[in-house]
Amino acid sequence: MRICVTCGVEFNEPLPEVCPICADERQWVPADGQRWTTTAELRAAGQRLVWTDREPRRAEITTKPKVGIGQTAQLVTTDHGSLLWDPPGYHDDETARQILERGPVLAVAASHPHMFGVQTAWGEALDAPVLVCASDAEWIGRRSERVQLWKHDHELAPGLSLHRVGGHFVGAAVAVWVDDTGRGLLLSGDTVFPNPDRRSLGFMRSYPNKIPLSAAVVEAIAARLSTLDFDRIVGNFGNLIDGDAKSVLSYSAARHASWVRGDHDDETGIVTGR
Repeated sequence: MRICVTCGVEFNEPLPEVCPICADERQWVPADGQRWTTTAELRAAGQRLVWTDREPRRAEITTKPKVGIGQTAQLVTTDHGSLLWDPPGYHDDETARQILERGPVLAVAASHPHMFGVQTAWGEALDAPVLVCASDAEWIGRRSERVQLWKHDHELAPGLSLHRVGGHFVGAAVAVWVDDTGRGLLLSGDTVFPNPDRRSLGFMRSYPNKIPLSAAVVEAIAARLSTLDFDRIVGNFGNLIDGDAKSVLSYSAARHASWVRGDHDDETGIVTGR
């Protein structure tokens, strides 16, 4: 098994000439070309994982230094077991033991292919299935019997479920976790992206290459998400909307749609003839 240095996703050998996830218009291949690494090479170089408890039954796991895109994994735990969401591009036995101390792992799952990380390695370490939305199955780099495909909506346990949303990828997904107080947290990856202002969301086909989604698609994403039970949102770097998240969603979708439609062209200093 090899890991793409740029995106941190695992691949079986024989390797492709170029990582297909990075070659796609939503990502990028470095100017100096494709590079691969292994877990052993990363470990020898001093790679480690950092664990942070954010609230009861929710922890964040990050790579230090960054591996690939450098996402922050979310570990959420229910009475029935845990979900490891958006797994990192590196794993170690110590962190796997720490996860298992919280009980069995129901699944390892990612919001979309950029966040696959070393998902199968995590599945093996945690003795858990790796759940991939069927709409994104073509992007799987490491095939395994642990990989299971799901569609549309998938309940893992009471208060813990996966939902296909689309947009960023056809299979772009979110998870919903209801905590012990009854508050719902949307684990969004970057299917929708909590912005640095902490009061708005971004909607993009490509974040690094700045390709927006259309007004119609964003409005459909917002409508789909509005049917789910949450009032907070956490993205794939631990970026958090900590309350009133459905109002933030509605406002952000309307703002995005109005700008890409051209409703605010008069604010740009450009005469468009609209």
